[in-house]
Amino acid sequence: MAAAVTSFLAAHSSDYRVIIASRDWHEAEGDNGGHFSETPDFIGSWPVHCVAGTEGAEYDPLLVTDAVTHHVRKGQGKPAYSMFEGETETGETVGALLTAEGVLSADVVGIATDHCVRASALDAIAHGVRVRVLTDLIAGVAVEPSEAALAELVHAGAELVESADA
Repeated sequence: MAAAVTSFLAAHSSDYRVIIASRDWHEAEGDNGGHFSETPDFIGSWPVHCVAGTEGAEYDPLLVTDAVTHHVRKGQGKPAYSMFEGETETGETVGALLTAEGVLSADVVGIATDHCVRASALDAIAHGVRVRVLTDLIAGVAVEPSEAALAELVHAGAELVESADA
C-alpha cells in the first residue's frame, strides 16, 4: 500500500495545500501507558513496536515522503491512534496546522483502517474538516473492525471514495 500512496502523491501532491504524515514514535522504556503488552489483545494493547529512533519507527521504505509538508509523531509515552494526538518536531499539532492553512477538506489514507485511520478521520471531522477516505489507499488490522470503522466514518459524515475518483 505504501507504493500506491507514493504513486498517488506523485500524481496529485499539487492538489493539496498541506500533506501531513504521521507515525507512531513510542518511548523505549515502559509500556507507553498500557499500549505495549506481553499479552496484547490487538485492540488496545500491542507488542512492542515503532520505538522512537529505531528502524521500526521509520516510514515504510516504499513510501516516498518528498511531498509531505509536515511530519507528526504520536504515541510518545501513551496510546495515540489519531494524528491529532501527535505533534511535529517543533510542537505543532495537526489541528493548529489545518487551521493555520485554512484547510476545509482532507483526504485520509494509511494504516490501520480500524485504528489510526478511523481515529484521525473522526478527529478531522470533529475539527470541522470535510473528510474523504481513499478506500484503495487504506489497510486494516482485521476485516470486521475495519468494516465497522468505515461504517462509523460514513455515519459521522466522511465520504468513501477510491483514489481514482478523488
